[in-house]
Amino acid sequence: MTISELMARVPRARAGVPSVGAGRQRPRGRIRRMVTYAILTPIALAWIYPFLWMMSASVRPNGKVFAGLGLFPTKWFFSNYTDAWIDAEMGRYFLNTVVVTFSGVAIVVFTTATMGYVLGRYAFPGRRILVAVLGALVFLPQGYTIIPIFDLIGKLHLDGTLFGIILAESGQAHIIQLLLYAGYFRQLPKELEESATMDGAGFFTIFVRVFLPLAKPVTATVVILQFIASWNDFLLPLVLTLSQPDLRTLAVAVYSFQGENYTSYAQMNAASTISLLPVVVVFLLLQRYFVEGIAGAVKQ
Repeated sequence: MTISELMARVPRARAGVPSVGAGRQRPRGRIRRMVTYAILTPIALAWIYPFLWMMSASVRPNGKVFAGLGLFPTKWFFSNYTDAWIDAEMGRYFLNTVVVTFSGVAIVVFTTATMGYVLGRYAFPGRRILVAVLGALVFLPQGYTIIPIFDLIGKLHLDGTLFGIILAESGQAHIIQLLLYAGYFRQLPKELEESATMDGAGFFTIFVRVFLPLAKPVTATVVILQFIASWNDFLLPLVLTLSQPDLRTLAVAVYSFQGENYTSYAQMNAASTISLLPVVVVFLLLQRYFVEGIAGAVKQ
């Protein structure tokens, strides 16, 4: 009998005959899982309760929104969604948000992937200093940059346009997305780049045809992060649409339900539910790639 045949039979033997220690470990593993579920289940319910309460409040009459903390109203008012979508023109704001978000995601994916490829694959003087500075910029509040962005958009004569909002959303630093790409590209083998170079491929060809397809998990992560950031952004669209209310996004439009003397909380919750559902759907569709992208980017 050869060594290869012997090694082939070892896993079968192990799979067919359980060891003595395995029987002892199974009860311990079950107890550990039960304890974990017992601890995490209440935390998960407490975490998701505000979202469920918002959905419940969206189908209540305006006068009974704060009547209790229960999740099941006695009477369902689905007309709140109709009033929010048609009467409050949430359909127009939804379309504006879709245009701004998807355009911004496309621009951010291309720019951060390109810059991350250079930071991760090429050695140049001052690269570590540049990465350190970029990491420090993560802690810079958005409010500090709102005035320069507003002034720049005005000088480009893009104020009062959707393209100005798209440029403002996608033209920020996006440090986390950039570092995710840089960390992922850094760990890929150099043989890929050397082989493509020997075949006559240039910088852009190597990036688009070799490295970018390999970075699908990180790309999905960046898509989720930028989608959530652009879709839920409030301050920047608020400032840029003060003179053009028709260009409001959903986050700004929801705020318009609050008046000086009267606030329609039921319609506000309906509009908030409409605004959050696309984010939940996108995350559920890409959550597997999100986890893989984070794990791959931080792998040493």
